Amino acid sequence: MDVHLVDGTYELFRHFFAIPPAVDVSGQEIAAVRGVLTSVLSMIERGATHIGVATDHVVESFRNDLYPGYKTSEGVPQELLSQFPILEEALEAMGVMVWPMVYYEADDALASAAMKAAQDGRVTQVLICTPDKDLGQCVVGTRVVQLDRRRDIVRDEAGVMAKFGVKPQSIPDYLAVVGDTADGFPGVAGWGVKAASLTFSQYSHLEDIPRNWRECHPSIRKSRLLSESLFNSWNDALLFRTLATLRLDVPVFETIEDLRWKGPFPKFEEQCRRMKAADLFGRTTSAASKVVAK
Repeated sequence: MDVHLVDGTYELFRHFFAIPPAVDVSGQEIAAVRGVLTSVLSMIERGATHIGVATDHVVESFRNDLYPGYKTSEGVPQELLSQFPILEEALEAMGVMVWPMVYYEADDALASAAMKAAQDGRVTQVLICTPDKDLGQCVVGTRVVQLDRRRDIVRDEAGVMAKFGVKPQSIPDYLAVVGDTADGFPGVAGWGVKAASLTFSQYSHLEDIPRNWRECHPSIRKSRLLSESLFNSWNDALLFRTLATLRLDVPVFETIEDLRWKGPFPKFEEQCRRMKAADLFGRTTSAASKVVAK
């Protein structure tokens, strides 16, 4: 049993900027929604049985209260923002479990779901479907992995280490010092990806780094400058790590069977009619008939 956890926010953004616009029967922009639904359906058609999709129903989250510079919905096209509730409603009608996040972020829901799913002995593998580097912290061996569906790349723990030079558990510390422009925090001055990789390959967390730069591992170049910059910005570094650390306590599902796809609800037909997506409805009902037949 594999569990697929999909970053619905990433998928909606990706489809919005990748495919031509289209409207539903009322004139509402709908192309990205149709794209995501078709993408999720293709996963089902290829054999995915247990699926959950997380979305940022509201872009702002509790992290905005912690740091005023954290990402907001400012600058995001209204034609894109307006499709989030439509996608959530359509996925639910399609029979797919959806987690629309308001206080937390979609990444928090994915992290929580991945941890809970991995605890079930019936689960063979958990695939977090997103290229987002934040989710690298959730990877566990080959049991919990990241799947970049667009590029068909699976990143297990060895893959995280190959890409970032650090183990998954050090990703929040790594991001704390290098920053994350997508999330809106700058990191620590003087720290680049190479310095962070070298440092956190030797010291798993910020607290493990020697305060006396002379005690740092010899592989870490410019350790004096890095140390001075880090410890002069220590509180900021801790805050940035908090921002980068995904929550594992988001309510997501009761049992793994809650994620099993059993087919669409009757209201999905009307959803597809409004979206002018008769082919999507036909493919979905066909996929459901095969599930019932098993």
